[in-house]
Amino acid sequence: MVTQKAVNPADGVGIAYRVLGDGPPLVLAHGTALSSAIWRAFGYVAALREQFTLILPDMRGHGRSDKPHEPASYAMDLVVGDILAVLDEVGHERAHYLGYSFGARVGLSLAVAAPHRLRTLTAGGGSSRPQAGSFDKLFFPGCIDVLDHEGMTAFLDRWNAHRPWPLDPATRAAFAANDTRALVAYLRRSEQEPGIPDDALGSLTVPTQLFVGAEDRPRLSDTERLGALIPDSRLAVIDGFDHATTVAAAPEVLAVVRPFLEAH
Repeated sequence: MVTQKAVNPADGVGIAYRVLGDGPPLVLAHGTALSSAIWRAFGYVAALREQFTLILPDMRGHGRSDKPHEPASYAMDLVVGDILAVLDEVGHERAHYLGYSFGARVGLSLAVAAPHRLRTLTAGGGSSRPQAGSFDKLFFPGCIDVLDHEGMTAFLDRWNAHRPWPLDPATRAAFAANDTRALVAYLRRSEQEPGIPDDALGSLTVPTQLFVGAEDRPRLSDTERLGALIPDSRLAVIDGFDHATTVAAAPEVLAVVRPFLEAH
């Protein structure tokens, strides 16, 4: 599986991506501080590659993509442009899209900005709300300053102490692999995101599947709200998982996602 790069024409940032499988195109977009490697590690690639052409981008600032250190480089319109640049590079006018957490926020924004590029939207653990304070709720209060001034090890230790059960080794390793300066820039810019207007979500016509972990306290209500706003959307609440662990629960997620994709 060869890593390639697409360039966002708006600012020249290179977005690493991989393509594998066979069938209709499906973009898999990961969450904060992770990379496209999670889709293989958690079993999504093995489960989906026979049915879909999987397009696996590393979001800007993550994985093998370029990692600017300026917060302005992480504006949502630029990140949406990254996904469009990858689709253009691989020659697909329209694709299915599955995103988790940050990837879900990008997918929702993409569906509003360029609905004609999506066959379907699947958004897990996402939010359309203004993002100020969201990372303090997801991780722990003051998390960005801890990462900025004390480093990744202190961030992970503090996050682990705030969780009801310990961080799994794979998530810890994925976070530790990040460029800390780029991640801080991304987090600080994300805190400024105004969110997506309710009327824009209420006008969406892209077939939409939503899912969220039942123990995902920060995002359960946000996802339920999305379900109320997006016309004809489906909502699945997956028992036994929080925000960090839902995406790792591939069998449970795919039991929701696969029938939805097959129906479209």
